[in-house]
This record gives sequence, C-alpha cells and structure tokens, in this order.
Amino acid sequence: MKSAEVFQEISPADFFYRNRDIAGFTNPTRAIYSTIRELIENSLDACEVHGIPPDIYMRISHESGPAEGPGVYRIRVADNGIGVPSKLIPSAFGQVLFGSKYKLRQTRGQFGLGGKMAILYGQITTHSEAIVISSTGPTKIHELRLRIDIQRNQPEKIREITHPNPDRWHGTIVEFSTEADYTRAMPKILDYLKETAIVAPYANLTFVDPRGRLYKFERVTTQMPPPPKETTLHPHGVDVETMKRIIEVTQARSLHAFMKMHFQRVGDTIARRFLDYARIPAKKNPKKMTSEEIVSLVNAMKNFEDFLPPDSSRLSPLGEELLKAGIEKELSPEYVEVYQRKPSAYSGFPFIIEVGVAYGGQIPNTGGIALYRFANKIPLLFDEASDVSWKVVNSLVDWRHYKVLPDMPIAVFVHLCSTKVPYKTVGKEFIADRPDVEREILNALREVARRLSVFLSRKHTIERQKKRLDVFEKYLPKIASFSAKLAGKKKEPDVRPLLKNVLKYEEREEENSGKAGKEDRAG
Repeated sequence: MKSAEVFQEISPADFFYRNRDIAGFTNPTRAIYSTIRELIENSLDACEVHGIPPDIYMRISHESGPAEGPGVYRIRVADNGIGVPSKLIPSAFGQVLFGSKYKLRQTRGQFGLGGKMAILYGQITTHSEAIVISSTGPTKIHELRLRIDIQRNQPEKIREITHPNPDRWHGTIVEFSTEADYTRAMPKILDYLKETAIVAPYANLTFVDPRGRLYKFERVTTQMPPPPKETTLHPHGVDVETMKRIIEVTQARSLHAFMKMHFQRVGDTIARRFLDYARIPAKKNPKKMTSEEIVSLVNAMKNFEDFLPPDSSRLSPLGEELLKAGIEKELSPEYVEVYQRKPSAYSGFPFIIEVGVAYGGQIPNTGGIALYRFANKIPLLFDEASDVSWKVVNSLVDWRHYKVLPDMPIAVFVHLCSTKVPYKTVGKEFIADRPDVEREILNALREVARRLSVFLSRKHTIERQKKRLDVFEKYLPKIASFSAKLAGKKKEPDVRPLLKNVLKYEEREEENSGKAGKEDRAG
C-alpha cells in the first residue's frame, strides 16, 4: 500500500535555514565574511540615507574552539546611524523578509535578508541569543536580547531593557556569537574593509581582530554623495503581478490619472499618447479592469517607445571626486583617472556606471590588471570571472592598444549604482552581463584607457630622456678630458653649462607633460 504524499508549509526563516547557502552562508569561512559584510552594509546604509558621516566599529573575539580552524567567535558591530525605533527592533532583527529594503530606492541590500541571516546562522551554530542596542537620539536607549523562532518566522524576546541616554547617542549595536573560521576568512575580510574604504572615503572604519590587532581606515573627507530617494516604477519595468498590486491600492479614478500618479516621468501628454496607443479609454476606472485588460495594458507599456528614459536623479552615485579620493587614500597610485557615464537604463531601471584606472603606487603587480568591482558601494570579492566587469576588462578591451603591458601595476575600478542591481544570485557577488550594462562599462573603460595611454606615452618619453641624460653625465666629462689632451691644453673645458642646459630641457619637458595631462583631464 502506497503512503499518501504529505504536503506542508514552511516559514521564510525555515526556508533560509534549510537553504542558507544561497545567501552566502555556505561554511564557517564564508559565513563570517558574509556576516561582517551584511552588518557593515546595514550600518553604512543607516548613516548614508540620513547624510551622517559613518563611524563604524567592529570587533571579533575568539570564544572557544581551536584558534586555527572553525570555532566560536563573538561579533560586535556598532554604528552612529539613525537607529531603529524601539517597537520595530524585534521584527527588524528577528523576522526574515522584514525590513526597509523593499522600496524602489538605491540601497546596498535588496532582500532584507543579510543581517537576519547572520543572526540566524549564529543561532543555529551556537544556540546563543543576539543582543541589539539602538536609539533614535534624544530618547532612551533600548536593549533587546532575542532569538528567531524559525518555524514561525517571529522574533522571540528573551529580555528587554531600557537605559537612559544622557549623551543623546543615536545608532545601533548588534552583538552575537557564531561559528566561524576566522583564520581562513581573514584575507577576504581585510580586503573587504580596504575596498569599502575606497568606495566610502567619508567613513571611519575601525576593526579589532581576535588577536587584538587594530585596523583603522580613516575618512579623508566629510563630503558625502546625495542620499538616494525613493522613486516610482518606470512603465517598462512593470509586470502583470506588480500592476495588479498597484491597482489594488491606487486612489486614481481614471487610467489617465493612474498613469501620472504611479509611473515616473509620465505627464498629461505622455499619458494621453500612451492610452491612445493602447486603445484604452483614458476615463476608464483602473479598479474595473478585467485580467485580460490588465495583461493588455502591461504589454502595451512594454512596447510603447515614447516613454521618457527612467529618472536617474534619485540615484546616489559616488561621484568622480569621491571615487578618486578613495583610490588615492588606499592605494597611493602614481596616476589615477576616473570617469562617470551619463545615466542609462535596463528593463526600465536606471543605472549609472563609474569607472577608474590607476597606475603604480601600492597597486599589486599580479601579471595582469587588478579588478575592483562595486555595486551600490558594495565591494564584490567572490566569483570575479562570472561578473560582467571581468568579461569587459579581460575580453572586450584590447589593453595593448592603450600601451598597457602585462607586467604593469594597473588597477581598474568599476562601480554600478541602480535601484535594482542585476545580480545573478541572492549572495550579491557578481553582476549579470546585461547588454545595456556591458555597453556602458565598455564605453567608460575605453575613455579612461585613452587617458591612461597618454600618461604612459609621456612617462615612456620622460624615462627615455632621463636615460639619455645619464649617458651625457657619464661620458661628457671623459670626452672633454680626452679632447683637452688631444688639443694639448692643460685645462679641461667645463661641461657643467652643457649638462645644465640638457637638464633644463628635461625639466621643461617633464613640466609640459604634467600640464598637458591636467589639460587632458580637464577637457
């Protein structure tokens, strides 16, 4: 006798507990890296959205187990962000898929998973509770000890304490224990902090490792990019399910008003032209539309070519000045060039590509180009070869054309910012090779590569001239001495004026080279 198939429902927390690999918590090494990354990114977002220069402190302490290999570690991350309202603390840290990441706005996080997955992983590997301390400012400081009820996807409060706040502190502190292999993860964690310091030069990052070693990445500017703003959907980025949800909550009484109210860059004229194109009455009430009419409306929106491009004014790119400051701060290159492309769009979502190229300084000479990838100010460190930037840098750009040789210390920086980054996985480690994104990266890199080629040409010219001067300095005195002997003169001619003239020529050439480089960058 065959047994009946058993069907059951599991909660979101239970799903990610069973499938934690997809969120980047594959093993103790990768898990601690993902934990640090998610907590720091939450802290940065909490500061940047409100224009607060971030001050972030992180400490990792060894609690038990071997010092080399998987053990139990205590993690503490503190920030000076806006804080979390007391009534939201339990759900914000103890309920999977609850958070502020679901608005159409540029943020580091996209799924509302990261911080809670870190707490969840710590809970299932150490059975410990998490401590969350937060304040929104002049009010009291709230401390909550909690676990996640995995089967119900609900926070389980262990203890709740309220403290006075005489210093008017605002921010959030998260602390919990987790299984980790810090020794193996250490190189990636340090790389992550360094690259975060590049893309956030306005942040102070302080890290104390399990051995008590202090790492400080200090801000070089208080200037910050403009905070990202929430935006509405672009008509080209809407599907049928999204359209149904918008119709359920709309207050519009006509499709004409509906289009203007819920979709970006749609005014009176565009709305009328589109509805004429779709052959739908402008006065029709959207709530009275049938399923077939909704599908027809969405298809028409995807095919209508006269919608204006997506609004990029609500994005928060880093900007050329800040990107350059970050590169110079962490790598001290001999030469650096940055470039920001004009806004573009894919599938109705606006995006901006920022790139940089640097030469010399502390750039590692790996026998190839060192690639630094970022998305919404997040360093991307894993699965490099799967990223669209890697494809462009290593397959589509002919670096020899730009006088770049394999043994040169060259670094390339690619930053994509968007309301929706086209990641290939939930782990947010590499960007899909969307044609629009690929084209913008390629065009941006060609621009900075042209400027780099000018610098390399002049550098080669100056080096050749300096070698020529070395030859003069070595042989002119000998020629003068020999000539004096042949002429029967006791006094040798003074070659110093001649060498001085050659040196002046070289200095002039070098000065002109520098001026020309500045003019190229200004142009």
